[in-house]
Amino acid sequence: MLYINSMGYFVPENIIDNKFLEDLDIGTSDEWIMERVGIRKRHTVLDLDYIKETKNKRPLQSVEGSVYSNRQTGAKAARMALDRAGLKTSDIGMVIAGSSTPQYSTPAEACMIAAELGIKAPAFDLNSACPTFVFQLHFLNSMQEEALPEHILVVNPENVTRCVDYNDRRSAVLFGDATTAAIVSKKVPSKYQVKESVIFSDPSGWEKIVVPAMQHFVQDGSKVQMFAIRMTLQLLKKIKEKMKGDPKDLNFIGHQANLLMLQNVAQKAEIAEGKHFYNVDEYGNCGAAGAPCVLAQNWDKFSHGDEIALCIVGAGLSWGGLLISVEGDV
Repeated sequence: MLYINSMGYFVPENIIDNKFLEDLDIGTSDEWIMERVGIRKRHTVLDLDYIKETKNKRPLQSVEGSVYSNRQTGAKAARMALDRAGLKTSDIGMVIAGSSTPQYSTPAEACMIAAELGIKAPAFDLNSACPTFVFQLHFLNSMQEEALPEHILVVNPENVTRCVDYNDRRSAVLFGDATTAAIVSKKVPSKYQVKESVIFSDPSGWEKIVVPAMQHFVQDGSKVQMFAIRMTLQLLKKIKEKMKGDPKDLNFIGHQANLLMLQNVAQKAEIAEGKHFYNVDEYGNCGAAGAPCVLAQNWDKFSHGDEIALCIVGAGLSWGGLLISVEGDV
């Protein structure tokens, strides 16, 4: 059994709202954006003047235009998770990081985040684009208890806007930045328990979503969206079969790609009103941090007996789901 002891998140202060994008004169407007993706604003690690002046034409220069590094946002989210769990950095016995858009190929970003926090423990990256958080927890859920330390820090720093071409309205309207952190354990109980974890990949579709090194994000938007809807519905069907309670009571957190896609899924899957949790309208698509950020923001809203489906689809093409059960108030 894998327990989620706590979760934290961080979003940078700079905000890209629809008026900001409209003022970039790239052929978009608030009405155009809301009709297509339902996103009102996004947060970014980039300096807003840098975006206005350069439109991030050369992503290699985005480091100079960034307010925060991935290690800094990772540490901020981790500190929130530690505070919520009542733990110190010295309690962490392993650090795992993963991102769709890591700043470094070497060393592992987990090592840099651990250094920022003053943690001395095994640290490594485990990446699978947007479903990274599910893959990370599936990996840990599959391991023997004795092979793991008491507390493991799992961090997803997603500062995707460094890879966005702000001359391209199709991607400029979608993405925002966020970082999440979870403290998980196989030894220390928590009311949040991972009951089931499933992962899948179809590598033949790898070219549908790509971010070449130090270049702009590129995707086959319409095909990817149709695929994401279909796979999310399949994940929900599998998760409902594993539930203890009534499937009508399932809480749903999907990949925060765009609001209209999520609403389509929720309607087709017959997710009850008030059981669909999201933040994409306020944060945009935050890659691997999107869905876990929703869980972190709603951490105190779930109670005994609740069951949560967390379903994420992304590049690879890869997808996966978690069934999280809330058991008492441990």
